[in-house]
Amino acid sequence: MTIHPTTWRLIKTAPAFGAWNMAVDEALLESIGHGDTLPTLRLYAWDPPCLSIGYAQSTKDADLKAIRSRGWHLVRRLTGGRAILHTDELTYSVTGPASEPRLAGSVIESYQRISQALLRALHFLALPAQALPKENDQPKSVEPICFEAPSHYEITVAGKKLIGSAQARKKKSVLQHGTLPLYGDLTRITHTLNFPSEVEREQAAQRLLARATTVEAILQRTIPWEEAAAAFEQAFAQTFAIQLELGELTPAELGRAEELVNKKYAHPDWNERI
Repeated sequence: MTIHPTTWRLIKTAPAFGAWNMAVDEALLESIGHGDTLPTLRLYAWDPPCLSIGYAQSTKDADLKAIRSRGWHLVRRLTGGRAILHTDELTYSVTGPASEPRLAGSVIESYQRISQALLRALHFLALPAQALPKENDQPKSVEPICFEAPSHYEITVAGKKLIGSAQARKKKSVLQHGTLPLYGDLTRITHTLNFPSEVEREQAAQRLLARATTVEAILQRTIPWEEAAAAFEQAFAQTFAIQLELGELTPAELGRAEELVNKKYAHPDWNERI
């Protein structure tokens, strides 16, 4: 299959449960690694709300009883980082061959390039965002919440983190996915995590509000998912100088995603392995 290097596939999937969302991202990583399809920008959402934990994060950080009592889900990501509560947000994933110039190089180099597209999307939404490299002398975070932890080229507004992203790589392909909180109470995540005391839970909530924000909090109005998605489409097309062709998951990708849901992302052996 010959793929024109300036054409990418755009996939917009309906809100779905956490295991399905993570299975689709991994299926895309594999499919593109095999050379079966175009580089892909995927835009999606979550239903019901889901706490995702990083690849190497301990399940002990999560309060499984509290999550289940709310009818929410837990899933372990293929990517690293800390916990994120996925709700009221736009989630993106970028998947392409490791040889794709826009994704090639080190993790930090590709992060920086993707950050330029993310910044442009936020600027289209009238958000005064910026992306800066992490200072080398910053201590490594031990906090369980992703939006408390600094990272390279993270997207911030007025010093508060707005987009959290993470990467996974196979030999021939690269995946980066991340989340843009559109509205709602960011501190809801603290009720899905274990803390030694309620005082420490409240302290974590206050730290989170001091370090992270939502689109609604900045603009004082709610941005619909569709408006944010349109900004991401336009920004990636312009920043990467690509044509986005609206498409669907292939039958092979759908089948692989179903397999990954059943054998991995909906299974305790994966989600509770640490």
